Amino acid sequence: MEETTPTTPKKKHFRAMHQINTVSFRSRMSLITFIDENFKGADPSQDDPTMISVDIDKFTIMKMLVDQGSSVDILYWKTFKQMGIAEEEMKSYDDHVVGFSGERVSTRGYIELYTTFDKGEVSKTIKIRYLLIDANTSYNILLGRPSINRLG
Repeated sequence: MEETTPTTPKKKHFRAMHQINTVSFRSRMSLITFIDENFKGADPSQDDPTMISVDIDKFTIMKMLVDQGSSVDILYWKTFKQMGIAEEEMKSYDDHVVGFSGERVSTRGYIELYTTFDKGEVSKTIKIRYLLIDANTSYNILLGRPSINRLG
């Protein structure tokens, strides 16, 4: 007599579950290796912030942080004072800015300055409204989305 496999619904379900969970192993893949010649150009682990230099009036301002996460353009008070711009030129601005960690930061006002990016034929000059903020920072200016978007 020929033996048959039981076909009760419970056993069919069990067999189906067992087949779904069956794992097949692939043969080991070959290793991918890199040599020094493969590391030309930018460092792949580079995650430093983007900083540029710009020309404002008769000054070349270095250490401008390009921050796509910022909704405002900021000229820090220390830089403003070093530029020798008269305080009478700034306009009143009575609102706060929310800082990196969620704290509210007071502003001293704002000033609109023509800012030139790059040099020569490819340069572009735009008028930027900078909020003036007195904060201890290693940057002179923070360029936010409003101006980044206008630069194209």
